[in-house]
Amino acid sequence: MDVDLARTFLAVVETGSFAEAANRVFVSQSTVSTRIRTLEDRLGKVLFARGKGGAALTAAGSQFLRHAQSMVRVWEHARLEIALPDGYEAALNVGGQYSLWDGFLLTWLAETRRKSPEVAIRAQMGFSDTLMQGLVDGILDLCVMYTPQGRSGFEVELLFEDTMILVSADPDVTELPAHNYVMIDWGPEFRADHALNFPQISVPGTYLELGSLSLQYLVNTGSSGYVPKRLVGDLLASGRLTPIEGAPTFSYPAYAVYPTESGAEFKTLVLSELRKVAKAVGAG
Repeated sequence: MDVDLARTFLAVVETGSFAEAANRVFVSQSTVSTRIRTLEDRLGKVLFARGKGGAALTAAGSQFLRHAQSMVRVWEHARLEIALPDGYEAALNVGGQYSLWDGFLLTWLAETRRKSPEVAIRAQMGFSDTLMQGLVDGILDLCVMYTPQGRSGFEVELLFEDTMILVSADPDVTELPAHNYVMIDWGPEFRADHALNFPQISVPGTYLELGSLSLQYLVNTGSSGYVPKRLVGDLLASGRLTPIEGAPTFSYPAYAVYPTESGAEFKTLVLSELRKVAKAVGAG
């Protein structure tokens, strides 16, 4: 069976729309319609109920869903394993939320490479929705994110609580709004909490989508902003950054998400080290 048919089917399921699915798989809407019709003809069942509100799975479509997920996952694993560079025995494809790499995932990555040099690792950043899509499509073997989606066939494991705190490189700043405040975008979860707590800062003077690189900007310019607490221990201890007392803090559980069918080797080599680093981060 053409794996593109299964991938297109999953895109329609995810978006609930043939038009949106076309954007996701980078083809025209007519191509999406043709692929779904072809799939329905081959299966002898109608997979979607089409209407003004979009496309909803029929009973047959719901039955086919897990098979489509499995087909795409098996294909992607086969493609990646065949493409392994010389000297490597296995491949691991990891995705992590932007804010979770520095101070956590990069530490885990270094330890995993040291202990398992025979494993080729490919890593990427993203937000929860795109990372989950990578898992569903079989492109990713493991993701670490704040807001996983509950799906059959995947395990969700709590790793630690990530806390955002408000700090300033200017000791005279004691509250918000401040003239030197920088809105650092740590993802949709943070944006929602920030808007709820600081509606008066709807248009910040400086807006950064630079992740942990924003710390350097705060220090160099004497600015204030929200940062993950795990990243600023040394800067707080040295006095280069000061926490703003009384400011709200935002906590986000960080989860590992991976296919239930992951083998014992994956759980031993990958998850055990991930849990160890997460425990250290949580304790810190």
